[in-house]
Amino acid sequence: MRTLLLVAAFLMLFSSSPYKGVKAAEPDIYQKRMDLYKKIEAVTQIPWYYLAAVDQYERNIRQVRRDLPKVTGITGIYFRPEEWTGMINPNRTDENPASIQYFDGLGRDGNGDKKASISTDEDILYSFASYLLSYGVDHDNIKIALWDYYKRDKTVGIIADKAKIYRRFGRIDLDGHAFPVPIRSTHSYKNTWGDARGWGGRRMHEGTDIFAGYGVPVRSTCYGIVEMKGWNKFGGWRVGIRDINNTYHYFAHLSGFSNNLTLGQIVEPGMLIGGVGSSGYGPPGTSGKFPPHLHYGMYKDNGYSEWSFDPFPHLRMWERLEKQKARKR
Repeated sequence: MRTLLLVAAFLMLFSSSPYKGVKAAEPDIYQKRMDLYKKIEAVTQIPWYYLAAVDQYERNIRQVRRDLPKVTGITGIYFRPEEWTGMINPNRTDENPASIQYFDGLGRDGNGDKKASISTDEDILYSFASYLLSYGVDHDNIKIALWDYYKRDKTVGIIADKAKIYRRFGRIDLDGHAFPVPIRSTHSYKNTWGDARGWGGRRMHEGTDIFAGYGVPVRSTCYGIVEMKGWNKFGGWRVGIRDINNTYHYFAHLSGFSNNLTLGQIVEPGMLIGGVGSSGYGPPGTSGKFPPHLHYGMYKDNGYSEWSFDPFPHLRMWERLEKQKARKR
């Protein structure tokens, strides 16, 4: 299971839900973003879904980190002034494309106004696309460029997976969710995030337990990609899905997996991934040490590390919305 980074100062810095205070996207913001991706793709030949993946990754980490400025424009990509103008450029507000390139800065003029502005969406995205273009437009070279930029394998993997998801669906408005078990099933749950756990050593509960009958279908809660599948001595048979918002959705104590579920598979809300069970607390195959239930956890990646946050409010909201939708049918 994911390592929980819970020191008191960290919890004071971040609320139990990293979405607190994040406003919902404007109805037409997705179209504005897509228009920008397509425009830069036409100029650089970098596929739009890679641009969208980088943009979404950066937007997500800026939502949960206080050392980065909040997103104010269409794009979420952020350049530090010294990256934009060049490390040895004495002018940290330089907007002259020629002098920026002379000092090996990344800033470029993307809208043709002869300025490389760090606050202009076209210039920002074109500058990152130009950086990628210096390596090549194919998948392998883009991954090399991303590693050289971020110096983190996990970040490269997250961005590459986002690109796969966007390419599969051909759109970027993929914020829909589903409750993890059918709403018509007999189930119950309460907020147990943070409770003490004793098996395997003193630790805290990193999720919400949803009690249901053995074999009740377990469904993907999001658009995402299967990042983990297999056995864990605590969680038993479990599945981990990473969504487009850098959130890792963890499903544990399963009775088994759905047919043909594989690592790297793209999923969507409501897709069957397994069944409720009571596996775990021992070597592979251990089952029956507790009543059947689904342990559901959510973890957020901020570009450096990953931590657990309380899934209960999200489960309540998804269940309520799904019930409202069912009543309208």
